[in-house]
This record gives sequence, C-alpha cells and structure tokens, in this order.
Amino acid sequence: IRYSIPEELTRGAFVGNIAKDLGTDVAKLAAANLQVLSDSDSQYFSVNVNTGIIMVSERIDREQLCGQNPRCFLHLKLAIENPVEFYRIEVEILDINDNPPEFPNEEVSLRIYELASLGARFPIQPAQDPDVGTNTLQTYHLSANENFNLNVKARTDGGKFPELVLERALDREFRAFHYLILTAEDGGSPPKSSKIRITIQVLDANDNHPVFDKPSYGARLVENSPLGTLVVKLNATDVDEGPNGDIRYALSSHNSAALRQIFAIDEQTGEIRVQGNLDFEEATVYEIEVEAKDMGSPTMEEHCSVVVEITDVNDNAPEVILTSFSSSLSEDAPPGTVVAVIHVRDRDSGEQGKVQCHVSPDLPFQLRKDYEHQYSLLTSTRLDREHVAYYNVTVSASDLGSPPLSRHTILPISLADVNDNAPQFEQASYEVLVAENNPVGSVLVTVSAADPDSEQNSRLSYSILRAGGTDPGLDPTRYLSIHPTSGQVSAKLPFDYEQTTYLQFHVEVSDGGFPALRNRTLVHIFIVDQNDNAPQVHFPRAGEDSATQLRISPSITPSALITKVVAIDADSGRNAWLSYHVVEATEPGLFSVALRSGEIRITRALQETDASAHELLVVVRDAGEPPLSTAVTLVVLVEEKGPEALQGSEAGTTDGGGLPTITLYLIVSLVLISTVSLVGLAVLGMRCL
Repeated sequence: IRYSIPEELTRGAFVGNIAKDLGTDVAKLAAANLQVLSDSDSQYFSVNVNTGIIMVSERIDREQLCGQNPRCFLHLKLAIENPVEFYRIEVEILDINDNPPEFPNEEVSLRIYELASLGARFPIQPAQDPDVGTNTLQTYHLSANENFNLNVKARTDGGKFPELVLERALDREFRAFHYLILTAEDGGSPPKSSKIRITIQVLDANDNHPVFDKPSYGARLVENSPLGTLVVKLNATDVDEGPNGDIRYALSSHNSAALRQIFAIDEQTGEIRVQGNLDFEEATVYEIEVEAKDMGSPTMEEHCSVVVEITDVNDNAPEVILTSFSSSLSEDAPPGTVVAVIHVRDRDSGEQGKVQCHVSPDLPFQLRKDYEHQYSLLTSTRLDREHVAYYNVTVSASDLGSPPLSRHTILPISLADVNDNAPQFEQASYEVLVAENNPVGSVLVTVSAADPDSEQNSRLSYSILRAGGTDPGLDPTRYLSIHPTSGQVSAKLPFDYEQTTYLQFHVEVSDGGFPALRNRTLVHIFIVDQNDNAPQVHFPRAGEDSATQLRISPSITPSALITKVVAIDADSGRNAWLSYHVVEATEPGLFSVALRSGEIRITRALQETDASAHELLVVVRDAGEPPLSTAVTLVVLVEEKGPEALQGSEAGTTDGGGLPTITLYLIVSLVLISTVSLVGLAVLGMRCL
C-alpha cells in the first residue's frame, strides 16, 4: 500500500485508511490485534485500531530524512493475527518550499588589484537550498553598478555558481571600495530568497619604496642581557596603501649566522630583541644590517644599519688550571715541598679580570704567588699520615669584580706511609698460668701488637727471645714456639712442675719496613702443679712384693712406738699432703698409726692368747684430686728377749732414735713448700686482679 503526504504535517494529520484500503471491516482489524512497525528508529506514524486510520505522530522533515534525494520514502509493516498476515506500507514524503536559499556568510569581501584586466572573473560562494525540485535554488540577481556584471555558472549536478565579471577598469584613486548586493532566489510558490553583501576593495599598485626615519641606529647593551631585551625599534613608512604600504622587517642576508642567533627582529613592529647570549669576551660591537620590504608586487625594499655596543660585566668566574700536581705525598716531606703548580685566569677585563687565590689556614698547606697568574701549593708544616692520611685541599680563586665571583677547586692529596712507628704491644707484660702435663701444641697465650703504619710497614712478625737474668740452661725455645704472624705461643713439650715451676722469656715483634722497627714484651709463665706423683715410702725399706719384719718384746708397754713409716711425695701443696692409714691387720685394734706422722704404736699390752706374728698393711695417701696412694706391709714378730731380741730391740731403739730427726726435717720441708706455694698463688692472684 502506498501513500503520499507533504512534509511538515502537524501531529494527528491523516495519512490513509487501512481498513478501507484492505477492504476489511474495522472491527475485524481490532480483533486481529493490528500492529504497525516502523523500519526507522523514530515512530513517525500511529494507527487508530478503532477506525483503521494512519496518522502522523511526529514532525517529519524531508530534508533531514533524505537530504537532496529527489524522492523520499518511509517504510512501515502492518501485522495482523488470526490468521497471521503482513502488509508493507510505503509513505512518500513530498517536498514543500520550507527552506530559502542560504549563503554561507552574510557578507563577502574581495580585494581586486586596480590594474586587473577586463573580463577577469571573481567567484562568489554559492547559496545552498536543501529543498529539491523546483523549490530549490534557481537564479541569482546582482545590484546595479558600473564595473561588474553577474555570470551564473551551471554544473552537471544542477548546482549554480555566481561569478563577478570585470567589465570596466578600476581606479583606486577614484573609488577605493565598491558595495554590491547579490540575491539568490528559488522556484517555489511563492519564491523565497536571501541576499549577501559584497564589499570590493580596490588594491593600490606598488609605486613607492619604504623609507627609514634614520639612515642608521645605535644602541648600548650590557653583556648577558636577558633574552627578549629590546635593542632598538626601527620605523619605516611607505606612502602606498594596502600591501604596497605594508612593511615587513628582516635581518639582511649579509649578517653572519652567529649574529642571527644572537639578535631577532619582529617583522611587523621592527623591534630588534636579544635572543642569544651576549658575551663581551667574544665581541664588543655588533653591526646589524636590516631591510624593510613592502608587500607589493614587485617588492620594493630599503636598508639601514644598527650598531650595538656591548658593555662588560663581571660574568666569568676565575678558572683554575693545574699545570703540575702530585696527588700522593710522602709523610716525611719537609715543609716547603711543592705539591702543585696552579695557573689562574679570568676572561673578564679590568679589575674584574684580576684573580686572588687562597687555601684554608687550618690545613698544613699554603699558597705561594710565583707571578701574576701562577701559584705554587706548598706544605707548611710536617705531616703525619697516622694522624691524617688524606687531605682535600680546596683552592679558592676570587676576582675583584663587584660582586666578586669565585671558583673552588678541590685537590685530593693522600700521604704515602714511611716506617716511622715501631710496633706497640697491647700489654707491657703477660702472665700465664699453665697446668703441668699440658698437651703438646696447645696455645698458652696470644700476644698482640699493633703498628699504625700501613701496608708492608705494618706487617708484623713475632719471635721468642731468652729473657735476661734467666737460667742459661733453661732455653724457652725448647719448650715453646710462636706463630710468626698471629702471635700465638704454643707448647712444644709438656711442662713438669717438679722440674720447672716458672718460665720467663721475651717476645719480639718487628714490622716489615726497611729498616725494620722492633719492640719487646715480657711473658711470665707459672707452672701449676698437678697430682701426678704417688707417695714414695723411704722407711722402712722393702723390696717389691715383700714385707718388712719388726721384732717386739712380749712385755712391751701400751702406746710404745714400734716404728715409723716415712713417705715423700714429689708434688707440692695439697698434692704432697700425706696421710697414713692401717687398712688391714691380723689383730685389728692392736696397732694404730698416726694420721700425719706415720708413727705406729701398740694400743694395749700383749696377752698370752695373742698371736706371735702380726701383719699390718699401711697405706700412704696424698690429698690430691684424685688422690694417689702407696701401700707397705709390716710383719711384727713377738719374741722373748734374748741376745737376738736385745739386738733387735737395740736396733729398733737405734732406728727409733733416728726417726724424730727425719720427721722434723720432713715437716719443716712440707711447711716451707706449702708456705711458698700459697704466697706465690696469692701474689699471682693479686697481680691478675
């Protein structure tokens, strides 16, 4: 089904009657659930199911929907149920003259050279009319004038372009501007139109050259003027008008590339400004060639020169140049030794170019001025690497400008070591307690020394020397060895307190310098006794696995001294403190032994029932830890007095008479040894504390 309606109908406008065009009763359409579907995003139409009439539901703009297409259609789908059927509806949108022709601008300006040839054409932007057919743009009209006619140029696509054609020569001096009205009209009924105003400016011919108001210009600037500083503003005039009198300024091609990087000119205003670095030390005067050109054709130009004088400022810090420099200096260098030769300079002129140098007075260095621009850095005092090994000497150079500029140069100077320090032990002497029977190779003591020198001069070596005043036969190297680099003193042999109780020696340390420096320390080694000797019985004497026989009278009185066991222990102190014990006896309780003296006495009178021979096992034990002991067996025979018995008694009396003296000697020796040992240990303990 096809319908045709004009665009821009109001909402609710009638389009067509579906029920009538389909030949169907309206009631059946309503019962068939009639639906209208549009192919476009907008729902331009609606259907009244009660009447079957299609109506406009939204504004329809043909130019918006179809543009310049000559025909414009909207497509609908009609769906009904029971049975299901589809119908296609096409609605053609007809154009109406609702758009006038429109120019892109309300006014257009043309610039035409006054010597333009006759017949010259000047196109004008055409008007646009979105309508189609006869409603679109049809023709142009030009207002009356003396110099221009209108020509309308038609294209194959139907477009029409207006052109102005010069029919009569222009004269700028007679009339500089022409004002025309161009009208565009469509073919609608009634027709619609729009107008554009055309302003024509007659351009002057270039018959005058620019003229500067001065033949040359001068300026003065300080160096390092900031970028953009105005140097001078040029002024040139041209009596022509338009481009012929429009002047552009530029730097002449005669100027060097370096000058073009320093100065720039504004082509419109003629202002010359700084765009690079102005350095008095590079150039004191700049001469700039400038040209002024008009925009006519052909171009006419004029030249002038600008002389710029540069004034010096203090903008260069002094430069410090090392002519000679030794970064390493021996610490024994005498005062006045030359370390560096320094050359200074300043690129500024006058007082601003004069330089003074100095170093910190806190350093052992000083500057000597050799001549105007040269200084020598000298040592001022003696140096000590062990006190300060490295110096950063700051040489400060300042000019006499206002304000003054300065530059600081750091000279790193390291001191080379000389062997001027002997090694020093941590202790003046060492005291060591060593238990006897020590294992071979055990470290007894570690001596340590330090040398503040460096490298080879601080590499130490240790050795053992015999101490003065010691026993010549007691060589310490027989018992001891020392590691040459670590200083560890080790035992080569185990010590025996019973042979040696004290050892004294020197340890010498020498560095690796040339000549080598040495030092000594004294080492005292005290041997501590260990319980390594069992008591030895000296009286009564008996062979191995044999007993000693003694004879006594049956009438011997109680508490009578029978004999005395005498034993000696090679150890000292508690290890030599002996005690005597009867551990076995034929008749227990008949005999007793004194705990400390070893005297054996009978405790009661003998009876007839007692045996004639008694065997005693006496054990001698020291007080060491663990204790060591020795046993002796005594056989006591009971016999009547007779010649042999008397002799035995006399012998016993004689022996017994000698026992008190031996006992006294043993007791005195034991007391002296114990006293000396205790005093020695007390003194050693006090020194250690």
